[in-house]
Amino acid sequence: MPQLLRVQNFNVSSDGFGAGENQSLERPFGHADPGTMFAWAGATASWPNRTDPGGSRGLDDYLTRDFAHNIGAEIMGRNKFGPQRGPWQDHEWQGWWGDEPPFHTPVFVMTHHQRPSFTLSDTTFHFVTGDPTDVLAQAREAAQGKDVRLGGGAATIREFLDADLVDTLHVAVSPGVKLGSGSRLWESPDELLDRFHCDVVPSPSGVTHHLFWRR
Repeated sequence: MPQLLRVQNFNVSSDGFGAGENQSLERPFGHADPGTMFAWAGATASWPNRTDPGGSRGLDDYLTRDFAHNIGAEIMGRNKFGPQRGPWQDHEWQGWWGDEPPFHTPVFVMTHHQRPSFTLSDTTFHFVTGDPTDVLAQAREAAQGKDVRLGGGAATIREFLDADLVDTLHVAVSPGVKLGSGSRLWESPDELLDRFHCDVVPSPSGVTHHLFWRR
């Protein structure tokens, strides 16, 4: 079976932004409120950060539970890893996830500036400077036959879409959230229909799940 490059549980506002402006250490999503954007996922029984029992079942939970299924590596853009720009000044900064990152695989962080790899728990972060094709080849080798997850942000997903490397996407659209500016995934999901089939599935939680797979 081929190794797929998959976008899983990526969230956008009703106007197509995956994050807002003015990202900082305190606000990873800029002026967007992640508590609102990701409320559908945080309410599920399978939300990885859940500390109390319970949570919803059904469609949202099924898709949240699928986040790690058959994933052997992740690719992310530098601004998903952290808010820094330019050469790395602070190697003490090791991401927003603490000592137990939720990835549990090798993670390839795309950057224009070298930085040594490091490991936290069972996640190793590698900082890579290649183009999408080169980075995907490295991630596939590290995934050892499993699929590769493309974690975002929106600009990184667009870069891999423009290179025609993405096989499947799951994008959750939050209809009650409008950002107006920031990191945009699309003007409209119809932009992808020349290359992908798409099912649009509304959820009782209020989000609409867009499920794309390559034609």
